[in-house]
Amino acid sequence: MAETSNFKTIIKNKKAFHDYFVEESLEAGIELSGTEVKSLRQGTVNLKDAWCSIDSGEVFINGMHISPYEKGNIFNRQPMRVRRLLLHKGEILRLYGLMKQQGYTLIPLSLYFKNSLVKVQIGLCRGKKLYDKREDAARRDMKREAERALKEHNA
Repeated sequence: MAETSNFKTIIKNKKAFHDYFVEESLEAGIELSGTEVKSLRQGTVNLKDAWCSIDSGEVFINGMHISPYEKGNIFNRQPMRVRRLLLHKGEILRLYGLMKQQGYTLIPLSLYFKNSLVKVQIGLCRGKKLYDKREDAARRDMKREAERALKEHNA
């Protein structure tokens, strides 16, 4: 019997795709408290300046802001606290090796619910230079103009 998995995207990190080339992406679990999950269900999270680090064989997400749950009172945690990501040891070691040797960075790309579990899509990224960003913007503008011209021609 085939499993049907339920996906609900909470947030996408658009800035990551603007600032980095995404070479590879992985799915990871995240360690959260109950009020943080309730706050995520309301969509009050910011991934814009978040990054991941590997410390003593564990992966942590830094700079992710989850707003306090309004009805959470004393159970709310710090909004900017460092949260642990859940990955297999082999994946962590492979990522650590790539980060040290080839200068990649781990960036969270999106946050979503998968069958009531919160998952993070992290990307193994390489930074873009300014001319790369300009080239992407020019390519995007040309594509937009071509679609506009095609739409006018068909109408």
